[in-house]
Amino acid sequence: MKIDTNNYVFDIDGTLTPSRGKISEDFKHFFLEWMEGKNVYFVTGSDKNKTVEQIGEEIWNKATRCYQSCGNAVYEKGKLIRQLDFPLSKKLDELLREFLLWSQWTERYTTNIEPRIGLINFSVIGRDCPQEARDKYAKWDNKTKERLAFCDIIHEKFPELEASVGGQISIDIYLKGKNKSQILKDISGPVIFFGDKCKPGGNDFPIVDYLFHEGLTDYTRKYKVHEVTDYKDTWSVLTQDY
Repeated sequence: MKIDTNNYVFDIDGTLTPSRGKISEDFKHFFLEWMEGKNVYFVTGSDKNKTVEQIGEEIWNKATRCYQSCGNAVYEKGKLIRQLDFPLSKKLDELLREFLLWSQWTERYTTNIEPRIGLINFSVIGRDCPQEARDKYAKWDNKTKERLAFCDIIHEKFPELEASVGGQISIDIYLKGKNKSQILKDISGPVIFFGDKCKPGGNDFPIVDYLFHEGLTDYTRKYKVHEVTDYKDTWSVLTQDY
């Protein structure tokens, strides 16, 4: 029997599940079976509870490691082994509240500013919005690039911080270097990454960027990136290639 030495790294939202939605039951059964005998890692901007709600406890516990809050809270076989705290400063809080006043998007819900372990999640529309409103904002933001503009302002005013677009409606803010790419320092050997926000400005991009630049200096490090559009795309690639 051939041993699979690859390290499979997956984003969650838009990669294994619909954005903030639950994993498809059919895909769940497939994925649980597919995970057998493989090194599987999850990396997401969400916290543990949200991720378990999305993919289920069985899949979450079966992973080699789960990197929550962009890798700032690390779980191994269900146990928290490491975390980095990042309190919301008064100045950053004031800027985020200014964003709420500046935004031209008028439909609002609650949970606009959400501190998590190691990061701050910010959403103009609010994380408690229904899926229909989430889809509408995502479509509008795709045209206006509001979230990218807010990220640029944060980078200008807080050079010690990073901000990136996450999911359909929010941005993730964390200390410089404490993005998703930090998890790769824990993983040795070939990496195969699946994500839906792999372009510059997206919160999967730091992983792609890290792998590309490391590949220029470490020829023994093999990697492959699959930028997917949804979980069906991920399912198709796993079925055909792995």
